[in-house]
Amino acid sequence: MIWVAWRKELHEGSRVLSIQKEMVSQKLIGGFINIDKPAGWTSHDVVAKVRSLLRIKRVGHLGTLDPDATGVLPLCFGKGTKLASFLNNADKEYDAVLRLGEETDTQDATGKITKTVPIPKHLEGDAGEPQVLKALLSFVGAYMQEPPMYSAVKMNGVPLYKVARSGEVVDRPLRQVSIHKITFLCIHGRDVAFRVSCSKGTYIRTLCADIGRQLGVGGHLLSLRRTRAGHFHLDDAVELDAFAAQCETDEWQKAVCPLNTALKDLPILWVKGAEVKNVLNGVQIGFDGLEKWDAFEKDVPIRFLDLSGNLMAVGYSQISSVFDPLIPDRREAPFKIKTVLGA
Repeated sequence: MIWVAWRKELHEGSRVLSIQKEMVSQKLIGGFINIDKPAGWTSHDVVAKVRSLLRIKRVGHLGTLDPDATGVLPLCFGKGTKLASFLNNADKEYDAVLRLGEETDTQDATGKITKTVPIPKHLEGDAGEPQVLKALLSFVGAYMQEPPMYSAVKMNGVPLYKVARSGEVVDRPLRQVSIHKITFLCIHGRDVAFRVSCSKGTYIRTLCADIGRQLGVGGHLLSLRRTRAGHFHLDDAVELDAFAAQCETDEWQKAVCPLNTALKDLPILWVKGAEVKNVLNGVQIGFDGLEKWDAFEKDVPIRFLDLSGNLMAVGYSQISSVFDPLIPDRREAPFKIKTVLGA
């Protein structure tokens, strides 16, 4: 009897442990966390902190913020790390302060001042608003930008910041970025506050330096706060200390953006029951395996959902949805599965 009771207790203990492991597995399946990055932290510091808090290895971020910058830093964890490439190209929005009359070697307030120019009266305060606004608006649209020396852009396989630390300055090829919108906020003395919406890869400190040069006095980025990165907004961001507190009370899931929500702009293919297994195994399917689908263009990311709305995989379209599914083109598959996530 004692042996039977011991076996039963052991079985119950194993069952509870199995359930606990399953619960942990479900909690850590993956997603995105919108952190409001504090000043003084590198993006890697934040990743390391969240990795420690969640006790999982697979944590990354969607776009670096400089250490002194604050604001929206979307993190991905678990299976969310597989989807980073589908979200990295999102537009960004920033609140910036440009200090006129001072150039620095890093183009921001962390660098050494390399040039100082007195600010003429017609550029100070309210009197300078018309000229400053004109300069700001001149950068809206396609903009050829030279990456700063203190950046992670690589030349001949070497990051520019390593070259800069050696005291060397090299010519950098211009890169086209897009400034979608610039809004003038205010001017106080020689400091100009503005909001900018731009494409991925835009250096706001370089934009500040270029605006300063256009005004004839030079300038550098004094402060920066990212207010949006794709769907992730500052209003929805959680401060790092608050997230740490949520982890202590096991309430951190409240801060998680689910995988499917983060990809809500991608067209959907609803997969029929019989084809679900094929998708989960990475097997390509055609229109005959779909219950319905959203309109889509060629070469765009798409989501594969089962009929219950579970995200199973993400891939790319190889044709346009205007293609008639009743006359299939046998020369190429209509879709290409890239990342399988599971049901």
